[in-house]
Amino acid sequence: MFKDTIVAVSTPLQEGAISIIRLSGDEAFDIIKKMFNKDLSNKKSHTITYGMIVDQDGNDVDEVLVSIFRSPKSYTMEDIIEINCHGGLFVTKTILGLCISNGARIARPGEFTERAFLNGRIDLTQAEGINDIIVANNKIDAKNALNSMKGSVTKLINPLIDDLLQIIANIEVNIDYPEYDDVEVLSQETVLPYALKWRDKINEVIEKAQNSMIIKDGIDTVILGKPNVGKSSLLNALLEEDKAIVTDIAGTTRDLVEGRIRLDNVTLNLIDTAGIRDTEDKVEQIGIAKSLDALSKAQLVIVVLDASTELDKSDKKLLELTENHDRIIVYNKSDIKKSDNLSVSALNNDIDELIEAIEEKYKTQIIASNESTLNNERQIGLAIQARNSMDIVIDMLKNHIELDLVTIDLQNSYSSLKEIIGESSREDLIDALFSRFCLGK
Repeated sequence: MFKDTIVAVSTPLQEGAISIIRLSGDEAFDIIKKMFNKDLSNKKSHTITYGMIVDQDGNDVDEVLVSIFRSPKSYTMEDIIEINCHGGLFVTKTILGLCISNGARIARPGEFTERAFLNGRIDLTQAEGINDIIVANNKIDAKNALNSMKGSVTKLINPLIDDLLQIIANIEVNIDYPEYDDVEVLSQETVLPYALKWRDKINEVIEKAQNSMIIKDGIDTVILGKPNVGKSSLLNALLEEDKAIVTDIAGTTRDLVEGRIRLDNVTLNLIDTAGIRDTEDKVEQIGIAKSLDALSKAQLVIVVLDASTELDKSDKKLLELTENHDRIIVYNKSDIKKSDNLSVSALNNDIDELIEAIEEKYKTQIIASNESTLNNERQIGLAIQARNSMDIVIDMLKNHIELDLVTIDLQNSYSSLKEIIGESSREDLIDALFSRFCLGK
């Protein structure tokens, strides 16, 4: 499919023990032949050969191990050569330069995986899983990425595609071959239950995926409270670092202080806010306005109250302000006075109760994130498109619109699902229909 052979450094370009330079394409063996002192022409695939890389003048450059992967049993389904050389910028760049001078082209970012996709070794969701496992920053992300690489998203989507295709195919047969006695006669009333059942299935998939994304992306969390209640101390305790300034002077925090914490199963995108109170200080007023703006965007609000004193007007105002938000109310300064409610001592880093409460609050999302699910906004967005098209179909069926008109939106739904895995052509739909119905003689 591809005429050119690409090359790239597959390891970080920095000093280290080894570097790996990868070639992929029809000319990979021709290129390595010009710069390696061993003959690889008769070597079997998936073997390693020790030897020396030499330059155009025959001078030794580095002793290396060369791994060979013959097409089609390789990552890209093309011939692949991997040169394992000593780490270091000079040696790595020298060998990379030799590959280029002997006919290779520098690969674009992600081009090896792109070739694996375009050559049919993996689908689009598996390709996304490969990138996800590289950037994963917790156990759940890594597990989901690995599942995607194994085809979990495809296995999740394919039954929905098959059910949808069955509906489309049955309608097409009714329209095109009404004279066949053995074909079930369909009407809007007979198709509607299948459409409703299908929508229930995809709704469940979308809901699980959205819950999982909350865990994957992190929960935007605002720490809110009146001045001097211990918000900054709580932020520092959660982050395990002195990120925010802590003093006994009210109004110290005048701007938003942000940080990110990974609990066992949940990631929080934390924002410590200016203490909310009535003040004449213009700078502090700006900070409070920012706090209220952050509150409007928050997915979780941690309302911090002072366990050592009775609730005052400011506390009650905060509770009223946040009553319609997803929140956890926590009483700080439990070292001074223990509260019967959820309590912590941020100053002493005693915050276990709060962490347990957060983990418990997002238990449903955590469970969803451990199941096979859609893994990014692209996949979820296309699934929603598919559902929206089916919603149109259901409305049309309820209004007794002709079935041949209904199939347009059914096909739109089908195409959206196929696009998730990187297959969305009209020809694909036609091929699938013919493969299921053999009406010719």
